[in-house]
Amino acid sequence: MTIAGSDSGGGAGIQADLKTFSALGVHGTCAITAITAQNTLGVQDSYDLPAEIIASQIEAILSDFDVAYAKTGMLSSLEIIKTVAREVKKHKIPLVVDPVMVAEAGGTLLKDDAVSVLVERLFPLSTVVTPNVFEAGVLTDMKITDKKSAKKAAVEIHNRGARAVIITGGHLDAVDVLYDGEFHFIEGKLIAGGTHGAGCTYSAALTAYLANGLALKNAAIKAKEFVTAAIAGGVRVGHGSNPVNQLASLSKDAERYHVLMDVRGAVSMLKNCRGFSELIPEVGTNIGMAVHGASMKDDVAAVSGRIVRADGARAVGDVDFGASNHIARVILTAMRFDEKMVGAMNVKYSQDILSVCKKLGFSIASFDRGDEPTGVSTMDWGVEEAIQKSGRMPDVIYDVGATGKEPMVRLLGKSAREVAEKAVRICEVLFSK
Repeated sequence: MTIAGSDSGGGAGIQADLKTFSALGVHGTCAITAITAQNTLGVQDSYDLPAEIIASQIEAILSDFDVAYAKTGMLSSLEIIKTVAREVKKHKIPLVVDPVMVAEAGGTLLKDDAVSVLVERLFPLSTVVTPNVFEAGVLTDMKITDKKSAKKAAVEIHNRGARAVIITGGHLDAVDVLYDGEFHFIEGKLIAGGTHGAGCTYSAALTAYLANGLALKNAAIKAKEFVTAAIAGGVRVGHGSNPVNQLASLSKDAERYHVLMDVRGAVSMLKNCRGFSELIPEVGTNIGMAVHGASMKDDVAAVSGRIVRADGARAVGDVDFGASNHIARVILTAMRFDEKMVGAMNVKYSQDILSVCKKLGFSIASFDRGDEPTGVSTMDWGVEEAIQKSGRMPDVIYDVGATGKEPMVRLLGKSAREVAEKAVRICEVLFSK
């Protein structure tokens, strides 16, 4: 359960909490404490719900649901904090306290006279308190600039009633300081992306992992991994601080699955294509597809062991990410010019094949291995050279080889299936008689 304010922009507050709970496979409930008029530029206005309505929401949830864990977010007034503390104590709810004070996009969410009450009433009831560097500074009246001062602040917050404290390190070289009587340092790295809702998302993820039975340190590690992925996948909306994307990891996994299925479907098309084995070069054929935003070989799926001639065309291994360095380089270089060109395959070179490509209206470009500079990857340089010389993204890039290097034709497309369809069309023309 999340007990927090509503963000009309959907980036933080209960919206961020519920999306996080859902992404991590737990059913989320909520008791709304305040309604904010908020967007990526900041909080324009807010309205605190009456304390009795907040209590009624909590009672309604607990009378029907078995709540494994709860977290608090925006508790803006003395009366709201006292009400929530009373309900938590009454029902003995395991609790994560996120001492929300200021919105990431700008705007105060906790009144100054309520800070001491938050500490006195809620900290002793919590399993863990999760302030960021700014919030920890307010709670302790300290200036936190490094790990040493963060450790000192964590001890002070612990001494004021919190059983455990995690000072999140988004403003501290990405190192989270966990203190539960002993210090634990959870390393991370600063990354670019959306940050609106990052604190809410972290504490909600921590709550979900604790609800699933993880020990605090392990839950903190997993929550950090989750929010890091959410920040990296931040959604570009609005004109201010972009919201984090709680579904980033799920979306990434879904896309990787889609890419695997696309390449497997393409391989099946090639195996069932009459005459395709005649297009396989001596070194074998491979076909691949990258996820969007790919930057490395492991972002490209291809056939392990390639496709070879053996009673027709046969894939030696299964489709997997990172399986082909050659195809990955072709795709990654092409994507630098057009991010939608995520598919590629190689077939053997012949004048007949090039003639059919021209007949089919495919745009064609080439590079000369004799012009290749020393100390470069042939595929990185060759694909870039062909695209630049052509002045556009071609369907086909070929080279006529060199000493010890087999000539090759490479087909490009927006998916592995699209590339396979081009190969099938070539076969249909070549072997139509």
